[in-house]
Amino acid sequence: MAGGPPFDLSVTHEGLDSLVRAIRQEADGKQLRKELAKNMRNALRPGAAHAKSSIMAMGSSGMGTGPSLRSAVAKKIRPEVKLGGRWSGARVKAFKTPGIRGFSNAPKRLNRRNGGWRTLTWGHEPWRTQIGKRGWFDDAFVNDAAVYRAAVHEAMEDMARRLAARAG
Repeated sequence: MAGGPPFDLSVTHEGLDSLVRAIRQEADGKQLRKELAKNMRNALRPGAAHAKSSIMAMGSSGMGTGPSLRSAVAKKIRPEVKLGGRWSGARVKAFKTPGIRGFSNAPKRLNRRNGGWRTLTWGHEPWRTQIGKRGWFDDAFVNDAAVYRAAVHEAMEDMARRLAARAG
């Protein structure tokens, strides 16, 4: 390599893998990885907050005595960052809700564009189909996806610049 940093400075998937490899070669690589992951999660926090407010805005009859479905789903929405392994990247994920009325796939079912889910009426026959707030999760990111992507890329580029300054 002629005079450049020992990794690719682009922010593609390959760029992230190269950045993680370069971090591993540093003496304080573990701390740098933690810092990069933290900065990438922070870049996605506004998107997660937007998705949480979107599900909380879903209508509710409020007649149940159990835990609130909307708040349980909102608590399970988090930014996730993985550096290395089978999957590398950053995303906002709505995790399953196994303890809420046996409805572990609530985030997925509430987001469905068509279909909804089948449930018993007050725990007894007849079966009925319930529809959630269609697209609550997906629509939360439609308009601002480029902003979140740019923020994650900026966190990656900041770390790449720090490593390049150390090497140079």
